[in-house]
Amino acid sequence: MNADADVVSLARALHAEAERANERRMLVLAGSRNRGYDRLESILDALPVPITGTTLVGPEDRLRCEQRRQVDASDLLGTTRDVIAVDGHDELQPNALGKVTGAVDGGGLLVLLTPPLEAWPERRGAFADSLAVPPFDLDDVTGRFKRRLVRTLRAHRGIAIVDLERDRCEADGLTDPAPRLATEPPTPPSDHRFPTAAYEACLTADQVDAVAAFESLRGTERAVVLEADRGRGKSSAAGLAAGAVALDGEDVLVTAPAARNVAELFDRAGALCERLGGDAATVDSRQIETAAGGSIEFREPTAAVDTLESADIVIVDEAAALPVATLESLLAADRIAFATTIHGYEGAGRGFSVRFRDRLAESDHAVTDCTLVEPIRYAAGDPVEVWAFRALLLDARPPVDQLVTDATPETVEYRRLEPDALLADERLLREAFGLLVLAHYRTEPNDLARLLDAPNLTARALLHDGHVVSVALLAREGGLPADTRAMMYEGGRVRGNMLPDVLTSQLRDEAASELVGRRVVRIATHHAARSRGFGSHLLERIRTEFAAGSGDDDDAAGVDWLGTGFGATPGLLEFWRENDYRTVHVSTTRNDASGEYSALMLAPTSDEGRALHDRHADWFVRRVAALSSDALDDLAPDVARALLRSVDADAGPPLSITAHEWRVVAGAAYGPGLFDVDPGPFRDLVVRYLVDDPDTVSLTDREERLLVLRALQGHGWETVADRLGYHSTGQCMRALGDAFCPLVDHYGPDAALEVRARFVDE
Repeated sequence: MNADADVVSLARALHAEAERANERRMLVLAGSRNRGYDRLESILDALPVPITGTTLVGPEDRLRCEQRRQVDASDLLGTTRDVIAVDGHDELQPNALGKVTGAVDGGGLLVLLTPPLEAWPERRGAFADSLAVPPFDLDDVTGRFKRRLVRTLRAHRGIAIVDLERDRCEADGLTDPAPRLATEPPTPPSDHRFPTAAYEACLTADQVDAVAAFESLRGTERAVVLEADRGRGKSSAAGLAAGAVALDGEDVLVTAPAARNVAELFDRAGALCERLGGDAATVDSRQIETAAGGSIEFREPTAAVDTLESADIVIVDEAAALPVATLESLLAADRIAFATTIHGYEGAGRGFSVRFRDRLAESDHAVTDCTLVEPIRYAAGDPVEVWAFRALLLDARPPVDQLVTDATPETVEYRRLEPDALLADERLLREAFGLLVLAHYRTEPNDLARLLDAPNLTARALLHDGHVVSVALLAREGGLPADTRAMMYEGGRVRGNMLPDVLTSQLRDEAASELVGRRVVRIATHHAARSRGFGSHLLERIRTEFAAGSGDDDDAAGVDWLGTGFGATPGLLEFWRENDYRTVHVSTTRNDASGEYSALMLAPTSDEGRALHDRHADWFVRRVAALSSDALDDLAPDVARALLRSVDADAGPPLSITAHEWRVVAGAAYGPGLFDVDPGPFRDLVVRYLVDDPDTVSLTDREERLLVLRALQGHGWETVADRLGYHSTGQCMRALGDAFCPLVDHYGPDAALEVRARFVDE
């Protein structure tokens, strides 16, 4: 029998076994690209799979089936295929691999075309090129992620490996699983309120429980949380519940990171509404209306926050992929459900499970929890799912609580996490990456490859008895040659240099990209060891190391600055301020995903870094008053206060208000004068006060919010009075004058004090 027939025979056996077990199998065709495609075509011709059930994920449309590029792998989320073939010769994006793996149906086959496995880690493609951020080049990118991937392919059951160059089968991937017992179809709960058809559409008992959980939303101040790994049917259950609610005449608002995330939800809701509502139901991909007057409508997260009052029930799908601040805003809804993937391909759910669940527990909502365990598209224990979880660290998590509960800043060891050490120590890698997942709502498989291979990234950690308590991911930025700096100044973009890019291209400081810095990309502390100062201790150790330049290699060389950028919230700004990072810029548009304005902060570590910080802090203070009444007029007052308080107190020009302007300000504070006749000097005074934060001036939080809303942002009296709870605009106006009195007393010259003396009886 020839080699081609042997491969086809193996593929048939894998597919047949997968169908019998309702599992998936994987086939790796390792060798030349053309030979791999020749074998793949023979396999597809021989398998009893319709061409419509097959997808090629690769750069070229070389087969008769559907074709997608790896960058478009998200199109497969929420769909299922019998066979998916991934061309990994030119590149392999970890995110794409995770997404396509999840789209293979039970009984299906995942085929991976690769170069010879021994040589594959040294091949560089488009994804590797994306890691070669200036001043590094492609030769600086390593192949550790692929080496680890090859190791997992060879170690896991259910994966066949064919060496096309040697015409031999390295592993057949057959597992000879025991026959599975038939299961009874799920039945609805005896006391259900939703239509029976909603429960009849469920495929597992877990789904029935999930749909039933939504019935608890009939009360007030209620919340439902559905948690599941992918392929368990949580979105389908949410869709069936949404349809039942809409058929009852209520309005359902659905939100998610993107419209494509709710395709399955709307499909199931639409099918139920059409079945029970007939022609009276109007169904499309973003809106459903029923004859009973109910509706289901999708809105992007920011828009959903603004329209919560119009909905009877809110459903948040893929909640783990939204930032905690956005989820907290959505909690303003009286009746709300969160459906989330625990270990996802677009960001794992630990931030939701740990951080947001604390916020939810503190709210007034009575919470109903439901976890879906039983897979729908394939059987439990599916070997391809087990492999994907390990290969992409989808289930990475920090050490168990008991291993770090006794840790203190005095007992931990500060360690540089070398990529080679992480590759050699699976436990250390899982713990460190698990904490990085906690640090950001969109940590994803691509980040694992960046951690192992990107030359600009490095990690530092605090370890207690060898277990990770706190971890930080750092990016080297700056140190760019003159031609690159000029290109940035003229509007060109440079990957992987976020802070220098903004300071150069947006803020017109070409010299900013010459200095070398380290940006703290992410930092996280184990949830069982929080509030003990570990984050601050880690930042202190990082600053000590890099300011001193305690090594000969570039990774430990001295830098001019440390920096960070993040969605600005009062708590985060205060944390970084306490660690001597100072604001130098805030974005003028909100982040699409987080809905927050981004703050950039610097901590200088050299004289040159101090000069960089000082000039940008000065420029920021000079422009912030104008920004506040323009691009930042919707910035939350508490964020504005925290931003200005996190600016270096020496930044900006000295307060420059003429004698006449001081008389205007003092007249509005102590006499019959009016703020409205000349807001300019009032704004300058408010900026100076918030940057200085003098101990001798005592204003309440409400008064400071009033200064921000009216004096800085220029909102109308009625709007400000309503937001701050004043009984009338007159009371609000008087309160503003009162708030300026201590500022006049502290900053005012003789001209202002003379006005004060005319109206105040000492």
